[in-house]
Amino acid sequence: MPDTVTLEVQRYRPEEETGPAWQRYEVPFRPEWMVLDALNYIKDHLDGTLSYRWACRMGVCGSCGMLVNGEPVLTCATYLEELPHGSIRVEPLRGFPVIRDLIFDLTDFLNKLKRVSPWLVRKKEQPVADGEYRQTPDQLAEYKQYSMCINCMLCYSACPIYELEPEFIGPAAIALAQRYNHDSRDEGVQARMDVLSQHDGIWACTFVGECSAVCPTNVDPAAAIQRYKLSATLDWVKSTVLPWGKR
Repeated sequence: MPDTVTLEVQRYRPEEETGPAWQRYEVPFRPEWMVLDALNYIKDHLDGTLSYRWACRMGVCGSCGMLVNGEPVLTCATYLEELPHGSIRVEPLRGFPVIRDLIFDLTDFLNKLKRVSPWLVRKKEQPVADGEYRQTPDQLAEYKQYSMCINCMLCYSACPIYELEPEFIGPAAIALAQRYNHDSRDEGVQARMDVLSQHDGIWACTFVGECSAVCPTNVDPAAAIQRYKLSATLDWVKSTVLPWGKR
């Protein structure tokens, strides 16, 4: 095993540079270290100006997503020893405006997420005295997979459509819409369908599947989108071909 490993980190300091530049750092090689540990070593011992996001270090918060050797990954879950020895390239996730170094702007995603109403929608709340909205294990299983999304943005960075068509609402937002659509307590299905059945919604997806391949929590947003397309098609049949079936 090598004693050190080289990290090539993409830097961007708007007060100093007009565009991205690469900087090399030699860090100790530890088999138990993740890429995030190497970045923290740089921050603590070599260059305190390096900027990046991280929080939980447990693959839960989703904030440490970056490109490592060109692949979207959580740096807190990517071992140095699993990468080719030599130089490791670390960049911000592609498809997003870079604010500084490895920090990118999430505003576009947050605006799109709000459009799909990622919360329980009720036309009328039942009285508190009536007790809880109870669910069976089978009802929970309908949406549990989609609820595992941690908003890490790896799926957006892997999606070729989002990079080519920035108006595409994107895989995570659609998967989170499905999380509530399949919740027995929710009544917002049609309102979300009205948003996601547009050109910049589910129909922009060409089913490349890279979003599911990089998802660290196995949400499978590609399957969520295809399931949504089926629902949208049935909705269209009800409202157009069978007008008496329109909701």
